[in-house]
Amino acid sequence: MADSYLDAALADFSGYLAIDEAYDGPFCILSVVDNRRHNRLAFRVLDHDPTQDHVRAFLHEFKGQLTRRSLTVLGITTDGSVLYPEVLEELWPGVRHQVCEFHVLKEITKAVLHAVAKLRKELTAQIPKQPRGRPGKAAQAQAQQIARQKQRVAALFKYRHLLVRHRLGASERTRLRQLTRGLPQLRSLRAIMEEVYRLFDRRCTTQTALGKLKRLRGRVRRFKRLGKALDRLKSPNLEKALQFLDDKLLPSTSNAVERGNRRFRKAQKSIYSVRTKPHLEERLALDMQREQRAKGQRRTLKTLHRSRSASQ
Repeated sequence: MADSYLDAALADFSGYLAIDEAYDGPFCILSVVDNRRHNRLAFRVLDHDPTQDHVRAFLHEFKGQLTRRSLTVLGITTDGSVLYPEVLEELWPGVRHQVCEFHVLKEITKAVLHAVAKLRKELTAQIPKQPRGRPGKAAQAQAQQIARQKQRVAALFKYRHLLVRHRLGASERTRLRQLTRGLPQLRSLRAIMEEVYRLFDRRCTTQTALGKLKRLRGRVRRFKRLGKALDRLKSPNLEKALQFLDDKLLPSTSNAVERGNRRFRKAQKSIYSVRTKPHLEERLALDMQREQRAKGQRRTLKTLHRSRSASQ
């Protein structure tokens, strides 16, 4: 199947690859997907955790298939794993290596939400303990204040997503202003998140975005109260996630390969027998065959619908 499938899959090769690994119990599946055509081009199932040597052998074999067909790689997207940078530089020196934007933003938003959770704990600890029973007239004012403080902590948990959401509507911005009243560190976190999202604006170049990132890192150092919440901004993967700005055809995410991994995990929930290495390989080969026939099936359905509409 490999030669016939690759001949068809690489007939309109875009030049952009997405590489990822998916884990299923003791097994690991290495996959290479055309990042613009969304075709799975190669896979390998390992019965152990991968190392750089395993990735190198797998990608070296795949590179041989491309070389045999005189195809050139223009860009590669990965999820930021340490398995790939050294191997990719060895096999495809000078080719642009993009780290998935989604994975980088996921780590930053997780750090911001962790800082919000820490603040909630601090606010909860500041709430005075209320004695048991119905409060007397003298303690009613304090009881109301305690209730308001608890409501604010609950609202901070309920609407925490507003601090990391990319775009906010008018009502959401109003809610956010109410949420951050008297808490300047939260407003700082939201302002920093907005600056992070601006880094990935396609209208910028990589050099411009790196300049913005340098200024943002300098700004973050002044917010001592945020602690280590934004250490993710110092990660070198953030620079690699901005490579797509200089290549308009280079996808910023590895969604093409992640989509295949999600389809595989969904199948695993209902097909309990696919738990051995041969069965995993057969399942992936079947999935590739389905992808190979999908284009012809869509064309056939479109022709049938057109002829039915004409007959009516």
